[in-house]
Amino acid sequence: MKTFDQLCVVGLNEWIDLPALGMIGLRAKIDTGASTSCLHASDIQPFQRDGKDWVRFSAHFGTLVQRRHPCEAQVVAVKTIKSSNGQTQSRYVILTTLALGDRVWPVNFTLACRKSMQYRVLLGAKALVAGQLVVNPALKYVQEKPLSYSSSLSTGTP
Repeated sequence: MKTFDQLCVVGLNEWIDLPALGMIGLRAKIDTGASTSCLHASDIQPFQRDGKDWVRFSAHFGTLVQRRHPCEAQVVAVKTIKSSNGQTQSRYVILTTLALGDRVWPVNFTLACRKSMQYRVLLGAKALVAGQLVVNPALKYVQEKPLSYSSSLSTGTP
């Protein structure tokens, strides 16, 4: 059996930040069966800014108390996604910064209603590959909550 010492291990669930969207302390489910990551969003409204496609939406986080967070992001694509229940739908794809543990990197997220799901964020296989992460599904919350952005956002310093 081969082992790799330099790989970063994550569990089935991890704490993440999406600092470019101003979202700190999100619980994410790691889903190697999903290619693209997904963020729970509602009230999705496309608009144009400087000749480019953008979306305005409400992101949601929290499980016991639902919190809405207004966001805007440039659209990088519109993808047809086949959900776990077999239905297909078109979704906007945005690119935003993801912080997990001590790592920070850009990740594509589709925007979809996940109100019936326990986790508001799914991290898919492409995000895991880009972050050079391996998953141990027997573990949860292996990495510390991201600190790289949360302290600077709360104090307003870069």
